[in-house]
Formats: sequence, structure tokens, C-alpha cells
Amino acid sequence: MEKNLTSGGVLQNIVRFSLPYLLSYFLQTLYGMADLFIIGQFSGTADITAVSIGSQVMHMLTVMIVGLAMGATITIGRAVGGEEHERAALAVGNSATLFMAVSLVLTAVLLVLVRPIAAVMSTPAEAVEGTVQYLTICFVGIPFITAYNIISSIFRGLGDSKSPMYFVAVACAANIGLDYLFIGGMGMGPAGAALGTTLSQTLSVVTALAVIRRQKTGLPLRKACFRPRREVLEPILKVGVPVALQDGFIQVSFILITIIANNRGLNDAAAVGIVEKVISFVFLVPSSMLSTVSALAAQNAGAGKDERAVQTLRYAVILCLGFGLAVGAAVQLLAGNIVAVFDATPAVVKAGSQYIRGYIWDCMFAGVHFSFSGYFCAYGRSGVSFLHNALSIVLVRIPGAFFMSQLFPDTLLPMGCAAAAGSGLSVAVCVIAFVWLRRKGMLEHAAA
Repeated sequence: MEKNLTSGGVLQNIVRFSLPYLLSYFLQTLYGMADLFIIGQFSGTADITAVSIGSQVMHMLTVMIVGLAMGATITIGRAVGGEEHERAALAVGNSATLFMAVSLVLTAVLLVLVRPIAAVMSTPAEAVEGTVQYLTICFVGIPFITAYNIISSIFRGLGDSKSPMYFVAVACAANIGLDYLFIGGMGMGPAGAALGTTLSQTLSVVTALAVIRRQKTGLPLRKACFRPRREVLEPILKVGVPVALQDGFIQVSFILITIIANNRGLNDAAAVGIVEKVISFVFLVPSSMLSTVSALAAQNAGAGKDERAVQTLRYAVILCLGFGLAVGAAVQLLAGNIVAVFDATPAVVKAGSQYIRGYIWDCMFAGVHFSFSGYFCAYGRSGVSFLHNALSIVLVRIPGAFFMSQLFPDTLLPMGCAAAAGSGLSVAVCVIAFVWLRRKGMLEHAAA
């Protein structure tokens, strides 16, 4: 299960690690999009809006959990790179304990706040009950969502990106089948979409635990490793908390933008919800690069091979720039066709086409700052990642979306462009921080 990523060709390691991770993200996004696609076949715009709003809330929670889990990936990766197996085993055990406790608290709190959350989202009246049903069922399933993500982060810290791919493949296949059963066959609407997602995640966790029992991790994992230890949890939280806050901050900005769109009416709300789903699919490559750079750079940092970590960052940036340019150009030609797959209502297609044509360029810029964020996290500098995202959101994304909505009430194109402009600022901050930290010797093995 454990794989050393500190030797061999850098580009080769990136490809071998990122491809399974990319496929995992693809499958995870596919079953997220399946809810929206399948409910669009059997229900109306109100149910589509309910699922898009509810899934956006769940996406925010999931990415925050994944962000916190980044601390586990980095801590385990550095220990593996430095061949400190005892420290790696303690990090695995303490991570599992920490995340299960967090998931139980989240479940209890969110179930109490489900209706206030729907209200804060400015959910259109027609979609309120569907949104509440969707969120209630998904909130019950948070422990399983958390379990899947922490198990995956542990595997990736050990250098294994293939096993999580198999786990999510199980969830994807199950979710699509259950969606057709609950939404199409039983007419359960948004509640059916949520139930399919929750049960599929549960099945994925059961599969993962079965694999772990059969495979050997190569680590001296004992019962005592699961007992919370401050010296083990501190480095996990030092990296994970800023990343979780950053990801939460980003998702809050998306939610605020959704609220702005919701206040423009049902068609614009549906259009923005659809485009957010499509963008999450397009962002597979940038997102996979963030996790790839963090895992590879962490092992190399642990082994004291700082130049290999920089090479990993360089290749990731080049790959993301090329991908972003290609997909941006393609979307300009195919925008209407893409939106119509989910909702063929002419007004929704028109608004969605406008929004995605501006928003799509965010992919190119985001790929660059995602790669830098992965690199900074590997060296324990996740605060830099939080900083550039906070500046982007506060100075550009939210005010840009609001003012563009007010100035251009008949089109969503300028609102989409505000997202790309925000990522452009993040790239500038990342480059400046990278140069300054390197000159100060703060991105070295000894400084990490």
C-alpha cells in the first residue's frame, strides 16, 4: 500500500499519481452530477433548484472536510518520505479518531439548523421543502462522507492514489442505480437524490474497510495509535485547519453568489446551479493537481529533496495552464449545448450559457494557484493558501459578482467573469509569496 514518491522521474510520478486521482474526482463529480441530471429527467425546475442548492451546501461541507484531511495527507506523506513509520502510524490513527469526532458533532448541529440554512440560501419558495428534505437526509450521512474522505487522504499520504479510485467507483455505480430507483421508479424527488447519495457513500466506506482489512499498510498500526496525542494532532491541524477555513471561505463565496443569483429569479437560480455542477467537473484537473502536488511535495520535503518538490510544482502549473486554455476555448463554442443537457428551458439555457462563458476562464487561473497551494501546504505554509484565497474572495469575487449583477441585470456573463478575475489575483499573490519565501529560505526541509 505504501509507495515512495521521492525517486524516479518527477513528471512520471505526477502522471502515475494524478491519473487515478483524476479518475476518482471524475467519478465523484459524476455521481454528484447524476443527481441533477436524473432529477431533471423526472421532475421540474423547482426540484432541480432544490437539488442544486442542497448539493452546493453539501459540497461546501465536503470540501472543508477534505481540506482538514489535507493535514493528514501531508503529515503522513512527510513521515513516509522520511521513513518514520512509527510517526506515520500515529498520524493515521489520530486522524481517524479526530475525523470521526468532528463528523458526529457536525451531524448533530446541522440537523438542528437545516431550515435556517435553507433560508440563508435564499431558496426560492417553490424549492424550500425539496431543499430541506435533501439536506436532512444528507446531514444524517455525514459520518460516512467523512469516513470516505479520511480513508482516501490516508491512502494518498501513503502514496497510493489507486485504492480511493476503486472506492469512489463503487459509490458512483451505486448512486446512479439508486437515483433511478428512488427518483424515477419511486418518485421521491430531492429526497430520493439525497438517499441515493448517502447510501452509495455508505457502501463505499464498507468497501474501503474491507480492503484495509485484507491489505497490509506497511505501518505498525496498533490500538494505541488511535488514542489522541497532542504532538501528533498539532501538525495535522496546523496544515488542515487553514486549508479547511480557506475551502469553507471559498464555498461561502459560492453560496453568496448563488444567493445573488437566486434573487434574480428561478431561471437564473437554476442556470447558476447547473453551471456550478459543470464547473466542478471541469475543475477535476486543477483539483487533482492540488492533491498531487501536496502529496508528492510532502514526501520529497520529508526526504529533504526540495528541488524535486519545486519541479513537481513547475510541471503541475504547465499542465494546468494548457488544460485551462483548451477547455476555455471549447466552452465558448459549446456553452448552450452543455447547459441544455440538464435543463432545456430556453431561458435557463440562455442564462447558463452567459454565465459559463465567463466563469470557465477561472479554470485556467485556479489550476495555477491550486498547484501553488499544494506546494505551500507540503511545507507547512498553508496560511499562504488561506491568505491568497481570502484576498481574492473579499476584494474581487463577492463584490465583483454583486456589482456585476446590479449593473447587468439582463446577463450573467459579467458575474461569471468576476470568478476568473478573483483567481487571477490569487495567482499574483502566490507567485509573489513563492519568490519571497524562497529567498528567505522558508521553503526548505529544515524550515518546514
